[in-house]
Amino acid sequence: MQPPAVSTRAQAVLEDRELFIGGAWRGAHSGRHIDSLDPATGAVWARVGEADEVDIDDAVAAARAAFESREWGQCLPGERGKLLRRLGDLVAEHAASLAQLETRDNGKAIRETLGREFAVISEWFYYFGGLADKLHGETIPLSGDLQVYTVRQPVGVVGAILPWNAPALMFAWKVAPALAAGNTIVVKPAELTSITALALARLVQEAGFPAGVVSVVPGYGMSAGNALAAHPDVDKVAFTGEQSTARKITQASIGNLKRLSFELGGKAANIVFDDADHDQALAVALEAAFIATGQSCTAGSRILVQKGSYDRFVGEFVARAQRIAVGDPLAPETEIGALVSEAQLQRTEEYVASAIEEGAEVLCGGHRVRVSGCEDGFFYAPTVIARVRPSMRVCTEEIFGPVATIMAFDGEDEAVRLANDTPFGLTAGAWTNDIRRAHRLSQRLRAGTVWINTFRVVHWAVPYGGIKLSGYGRENGSEVMRSYTEAKTVLIDHRESRPSWFASSDEA
Repeated sequence: MQPPAVSTRAQAVLEDRELFIGGAWRGAHSGRHIDSLDPATGAVWARVGEADEVDIDDAVAAARAAFESREWGQCLPGERGKLLRRLGDLVAEHAASLAQLETRDNGKAIRETLGREFAVISEWFYYFGGLADKLHGETIPLSGDLQVYTVRQPVGVVGAILPWNAPALMFAWKVAPALAAGNTIVVKPAELTSITALALARLVQEAGFPAGVVSVVPGYGMSAGNALAAHPDVDKVAFTGEQSTARKITQASIGNLKRLSFELGGKAANIVFDDADHDQALAVALEAAFIATGQSCTAGSRILVQKGSYDRFVGEFVARAQRIAVGDPLAPETEIGALVSEAQLQRTEEYVASAIEEGAEVLCGGHRVRVSGCEDGFFYAPTVIARVRPSMRVCTEEIFGPVATIMAFDGEDEAVRLANDTPFGLTAGAWTNDIRRAHRLSQRLRAGTVWINTFRVVHWAVPYGGIKLSGYGRENGSEVMRSYTEAKTVLIDHRESRPSWFASSDEA
């Protein structure tokens, strides 16, 4: 079955998208739907079924049945790998139509969804397809009479709760390793952006995965999401999103003490020293702050510049930010598209207003953008704010909009103090040509990922995740397989006889 056809803006609504449960397409138990708005126009362009607790029960039951079936439960790792690589081929084959769906649903520029995301999403399925038959245990030498070894086994049924800012990419991040390990998975995409997850479910079906191995159930967090997190037959929940939701998932999960992995928000510092290559730092800092319209947990939104370079760097950064092309996300010349919703647009405006009230200076942007042909869309100008203090909300809280703050610092110690002065710890970056400083910073910066002379480099083979309020557990690379497998210990005693511990009991 092919992914759904891409609509034009002349078509107000695509056909309704049903739920994908147990290898079949069906309507929601409630009969209700969720309207999906095109962020570029503010108009409904698609509808999806609204899953409730009954639908979650059905999806989890199908996942459990598939996990315990011979068809999947005893499927050889190499065969799982072949299915994943087949899925990767299908994703690559349909990349153009999938990218357009993502752009219509999410508001990202097509040059990003097609040129960056769907250019590589298939690689997650290839990488973990290749890893499926390489999950080895260990042999532990104790004595000649006792053989001890470990095996890696799947955790069971996984619940995956996806964010709205990168729904297709996060689908791959969670589904690929979960299936490589032999688990089954129930995916709940964000209610704002469910279309690509359902389109990918059609490709899962076409790739030949057994029924129930993957289910996709759109719905609201308080109903479907909570039901998935609390379900007693779900063994693990993998969540990407906001910290307050992670707390609710944690509370819901305690009934059967589920395994949890959280990739939460960030407030990354991007540090530029006087000895850095400023041309490269400028170009990458601009991308780090504003790509995805700033709706990225890896956004380098706190830019710290050493005082000797501050004025020159800020002047050029602002000039470049003002030239970023904001426009219709489907237009190939657009560099950043729309925010995902009116609520997110208002949130961004409120943060900028709070910065002004606290005495900061807006150097550029700070206003909505009216785009011809998309007059009701959720567009905001790339915004640069100076004269900030570390305690300001724009410096301490994740905005998820195209807003960057710039602050000056004296030396390395101050830069590290400012960078680490955040409740988050997902990523950090620094620009310097001093190799000794680079190694020092890699140790001193408190983040799950530290980039030196680059930023936002994320790869399927490289572990990714945070510390502090940015969550725990890791995505990607072989490291993520620890989250989707359990280590089982096996001990075999080769002795044919052994003395009794309770010697008196042996007496007649």
